[in-house]
Amino acid sequence: MEQRNGSSFTGFVLLAFSDRPQLELVLFVVLLIFYIFTLLGNTTIIALSHLDPHLHTPMYFFLSNLSFLDLCYTTSIIPQLLVNLSGADKCVSFAGCVVQLYISLGLGCTECILLGVMAFDRYVAVCRPLHYTVIMPPRLCALMASASWFIGFANSLLQTVLIFLLPLCGRNKLDHFLCEIPALLKLACVDTTMNESELFFASVIILLIPVALIILSYGGIVRAISRIKSAAGQRKAFGTCASHLTVVTLFYGTAIYAYLQPSNNYSQDQGKFIALFYTIVTPMINPLIYTVRNKDVKGAMRKVLWKDYDSR
Repeated sequence: MEQRNGSSFTGFVLLAFSDRPQLELVLFVVLLIFYIFTLLGNTTIIALSHLDPHLHTPMYFFLSNLSFLDLCYTTSIIPQLLVNLSGADKCVSFAGCVVQLYISLGLGCTECILLGVMAFDRYVAVCRPLHYTVIMPPRLCALMASASWFIGFANSLLQTVLIFLLPLCGRNKLDHFLCEIPALLKLACVDTTMNESELFFASVIILLIPVALIILSYGGIVRAISRIKSAAGQRKAFGTCASHLTVVTLFYGTAIYAYLQPSNNYSQDQGKFIALFYTIVTPMINPLIYTVRNKDVKGAMRKVLWKDYDSR
């Protein structure tokens, strides 16, 4: 990018929702409330998973990882957006944009892989219940979680380097509320066909391979549930998977829309509101999805609250 490393380049202007000033105050209030609930909900899941021995299982180990991911993901984006919506500062430094893209993309890629790992965990729990602890020992769970983080951030490093090698020719007005690859590609003053093809290929690997694993896992789960004779047993087996399946549908649906459609079909306004959904709405409702009908989590919450009440 011309002037990128020069003194005249100070960073990017995040236009966000500047074309809708009447919407900015409403969004500020709504996003602040959502962000607080996101922090509270995911922190509660992490705390309960560590405090209650009954939740020291692979399922809740991965769930606490997912909650930590959601906490970090929203925190890498929403505070900056709230500052932007307040009118205080709509600029982000070049280094700040690089860091935000690397961290947010790394966390998003990690969540893609982790949701696939969680589907495999549910498959083992439903289809191989007697061998569950043997197939999913703590060491293997830690290894799969670590691999998810490593692959996610390795892909993010590659994508971040490639996008910021593009010449921007002094263009610094980013029509988005965060530094995201589809929006950054629009600033490039050269042909980005190769970059778009590489991004599409990487997105297919990061998104569709876990989706294929999830489909295979749930295919086995459906077959196993269909062999259960009692209706109560079927409901119990399905209940262990319904929450994860709901989260998967919400997360992958928005991610695939954002990253796997042709760039000429990509509406920037649609992109902003889709990005709002997967950066704040999905991380906020994930704890609710996992706790509303989960007897283990509700029981752990009652025990922790009752213990605190008794200690007084």
